[in-house]
Amino acid sequence: MPRSALGVLLRYLREERRFSLRELALLADIDHSYIYKLESGDKESPSDDVLARLIKHLKPGAREVKMLRFLARHSEADAEVTEYSMKEPSVKFEHFASAAVMRFRGARPDPKTLIERVRDIIEN
Repeated sequence: MPRSALGVLLRYLREERRFSLRELALLADIDHSYIYKLESGDKESPSDDVLARLIKHLKPGAREVKMLRFLARHSEADAEVTEYSMKEPSVKFEHFASAAVMRFRGARPDPKTLIERVRDIIEN
């Protein structure tokens, strides 16, 4: 199964806090297998309650909270754009959200190029 953008972000945040799946599950009172399914892309749309509990314990920044909420509603979002955006903190949420759901008829540009194009369009 292809990676999900939500899964990429959840795993990144969990590993950043150095939590195992079981540790986060205990803290958030969510079954560890459900968190694993979210991270692996087997499940894609957690409830607002589950998302709130994950956010509470992962303690992401404001940009990442917006990203989590966006990705919970947009399962079609691009995992590579999400991964790039997490490694590049200068990417604003607005640029991320636009780039993550873009569709192309031909070859899709790499995430860096895509974000730069979106940034140029929004800011100019």
